[in-house]
Amino acid sequence: MRKGINKYTFLFCLLSILLFYSCNSNLIFTDSVSIPDEEWTLENVPTFAPEITDTVSNDNVFFTIRTGSSYPFRNIYLFVSTTSPAGKTITDTLQYLLADKKGKWYGKGLGDIHELNLPFKSSVYFPAKGIYTFKVSHGMRTENLKGVYDIGLRIEKIKK
Repeated sequence: MRKGINKYTFLFCLLSILLFYSCNSNLIFTDSVSIPDEEWTLENVPTFAPEITDTVSNDNVFFTIRTGSSYPFRNIYLFVSTTSPAGKTITDTLQYLLADKKGKWYGKGLGDIHELNLPFKSSVYFPAKGIYTFKVSHGMRTENLKGVYDIGLRIEKIKK
């Protein structure tokens, strides 16, 4: 009798697991915008335009930010303008902590890059089908914010 797992059996199991998880994904939208030269200017306003088709389920909306060690602050202010398919715009001013008082970065990191999910809206439902536009600009007291690699938007369906 042979010991161990046959490589074809292993590959079949691995593919089955990946297929199972991809079919049950709660991800509705994800996208990110790279910041040129890792310097987020006030003129650079990343825009995300997810198409929402489900107006019944509740969703969580996050921003994902990746910064480097050259990022000079332990927090970030964001100005977010959300426009509905009907053209109604709501603007939010948000503050997030990216590091603790001793400079230890929150989130996950590898080398110089630190990635953090920033909760924006929890258990929100979109009242109309169509394209929603999210415009994000930084609200720091500097025109050129160094050390930002990219900013992203992620919308996930809440699992019941």
